[in-house]
Amino acid sequence: MIQFENVVKRFRRHQVLKGVELEIERGHRVALVGSNGAGKTTLIRCLLGEYTCEGSVRVDGLDPREHRREVLSKVGFVPQLPPPLKMPVIQLVRFAASLCDADPRRMIEVAGRLGLNVDSFRNHPFVKLSGGQKQKLLIAIALGRDSELLLLDEPAANLDPQARHIFFELLAEKKETSVMLISSHRLDEVATLVNRVVEMDQGNLVLDDRVADLVELSSRLYCEVGLIRPETAFARAIMQWGFQTGDGGLNWSGYVAGPDRLRYLGVLSRYAALLGSLRMDEVDTDAEGHDTRHD
Repeated sequence: MIQFENVVKRFRRHQVLKGVELEIERGHRVALVGSNGAGKTTLIRCLLGEYTCEGSVRVDGLDPREHRREVLSKVGFVPQLPPPLKMPVIQLVRFAASLCDADPRRMIEVAGRLGLNVDSFRNHPFVKLSGGQKQKLLIAIALGRDSELLLLDEPAANLDPQARHIFFELLAEKKETSVMLISSHRLDEVATLVNRVVEMDQGNLVLDDRVADLVELSSRLYCEVGLIRPETAFARAIMQWGFQTGDGGLNWSGYVAGPDRLRYLGVLSRYAALLGSLRMDEVDTDAEGHDTRHD
């Protein structure tokens, strides 16, 4: 579906992309990783037809510069930085839906699942929303429509853990029908979302590897953490994940989205000297909405 052939991009004398060769087929969920300045966002901008470049970029055989509207009709895009749009929220939703012949009610529904009530902010300028609210609305616009290609640039950076879980569920609903290209500067943020990892460094592809596709995007974990002593800094960190304690801060429990397990363990690693016990159980939800756990 996506082809980059010897793609070179320069900004004046600085060469940002240096002959990128990459092909991505349907069914692939690709993590595009690398440090800031590696060329990830520039590659995505070339794919969207926003930049001219040397070489060839194709989406289903179409040049995104020459066939911009047709290519963009296939794409759901979540940018790393929200655009500084002053239009009211409801106007933005309707405008975005009109560009791809989508139903704005679907976008509003997805926003609600993420925890953003569009009606409560319908007349607010988009630029006045908080970072998390902007991210939820942009994700709703990208996923609340039929798209064959999802381009997600640091998509969950401003989401709270509960919204991240819903976001992963939404991706799970798209995984059979869409190609996903998920950009991040940290592999642990996206590793469990994908089945392929592409790493960039200074404008070059330095790794292209298939990975085990073992984590169900909509899965959840029930987690328990025991400390050897209470710690205020740990309490602040773990409460951001929605964890609760009933004994003054020694034992904590809560739920973690399956694809967030590495991120969660990364948080715990900062407090490794305090950990007395740790448990993580997969959670199944029955037809009546009740959780059952298994090791």
